[in-house]
Amino acid sequence: MTPQDFLESVVEAEPRPRMKRKLLTMKELEKIKEATPSLSQGSPRLFRSLRDKGIISYTEYLFLLSILTKPQSGFRIAFNMFDTDGNQRVDKNEFLVVCICTLSCYLPLLSNIPCIIPEQIRKLLAGKKIEDEVAMEKIFSHAWKGKRGMANEETEQVTTIQEQYVDDEQGLQRKHVVDTTLIVHFFGLRGNHDLNFESFKKFMLHLQTEVLELEFNEFSKGLATISEVDFAKILLRYTYLDTDEYDMYLDRLLDRMKDTKGITFEEFHVFCQFLNNLEDFTIAMRMYTLADHPISKDEFHRAVKICTGTNLSRHLVHTVFAIFDDDGDGLLSYREFIAIMKDRLHRGFKSYAKNEGWEAFKSCIKQEMKTPA
Repeated sequence: MTPQDFLESVVEAEPRPRMKRKLLTMKELEKIKEATPSLSQGSPRLFRSLRDKGIISYTEYLFLLSILTKPQSGFRIAFNMFDTDGNQRVDKNEFLVVCICTLSCYLPLLSNIPCIIPEQIRKLLAGKKIEDEVAMEKIFSHAWKGKRGMANEETEQVTTIQEQYVDDEQGLQRKHVVDTTLIVHFFGLRGNHDLNFESFKKFMLHLQTEVLELEFNEFSKGLATISEVDFAKILLRYTYLDTDEYDMYLDRLLDRMKDTKGITFEEFHVFCQFLNNLEDFTIAMRMYTLADHPISKDEFHRAVKICTGTNLSRHLVHTVFAIFDDDGDGLLSYREFIAIMKDRLHRGFKSYAKNEGWEAFKSCIKQEMKTPA
C-alpha cells in the first residue's frame, strides 16, 4: 500500500475504490527510495506529502496502526521492544524482526473472521510451524488472482515459510526484496543508519498528529474550530451504535449546548491524547470512585490531568458531558463513556463478528456478496 492508502484506511469510512493493482518497476522503486525524506526531515505532513510516492508493507501497516493508539508513556516501551540488544539504538535488522512480531498482536482481531482469514495465515500469526505453506502475501496474491481467473497452480511458485525468513537466532526476520519507504526513512538509502529514541518518539507523535489533523480538517473546512456537533460526530463515527442511538446523542447535545463557541484543534488533540490513555483513566476512576458511581465534571477533569498530565478545557469537558450525561444531572456514567470511546480508539478495526454457528454462516455469505467477482 501507499502512504495515501494508509491515511485513507484510518480516516475514511470507506476508502476510495482501486481499479486494479499497480505493478512497480525497479526504476520506479528506486525513484521512490530517492524521494523519501530522511528522518531528520520528518514532519506531521510526511504521509500527506508522499501521497502515492511510497510503499508500506503489511507488517508495517500493523505497526503504524499500533502507533495511533499508543500513549506517550508507551513510546519508550515500544522502542525497547525494537532495541533487542539494549544499546539504546535500533538498527534495520532489529526493526524487521519486531515488525513480524506485531502480527501476533492482531491474531485475536483476525480470528473473529474465519471465513475471510485463511488457515495458513491463522497458523502463521499463532506462531505455529507450517510446512510447505505459502506466505502471507502469496496467499493474498493467489486469492486476488483466483477471483480473476489468473491463478495457475502448475506454474505458481510455492514459497515455504522457512524461505521467507532469515535463518538468524530469532528465526523471525523477514527477507525484504526491496526496502520500503519506512525502512528508507528510518535507516537511510543504504540501511546503515540507526534509530534513537528521540527520533522514534518524534515520528510517532508526528504520525498521530497527522491523522488527527486530517480528521479535524475534514470538519473544519479551513476554519480554526469545529462545531460541538462535529466534535460529537468525530467521537461517534467509529462506534457500533445504531441510527437511533447515534441521533439520540446528537439531539441531546443540541438541546443542552446553549453557548457554542467551537472546539479548536489544540483541544481536540489533547482530548485524543487522553483517549490513548483510556486504560489508565479506567484504573484511576476505579480507585477514585466507590462502587462505580457516576463522576462529576471536576472529578473527570482531575482524572484526565492525573492520567495524561494535560488539562482539558472547561468548555470541552462541558461538551463531553452534554453528549454522554444520560439524564442531565451533571454526572457521567464512565462505564458507558469508556465503552463508546474504546470503539472510537480502535477506529472501526475492532470486530464483533460471530465466529460460529448460523450467525457466522450469514456473516460469510454477506461478505462474499459484497466482494466483487
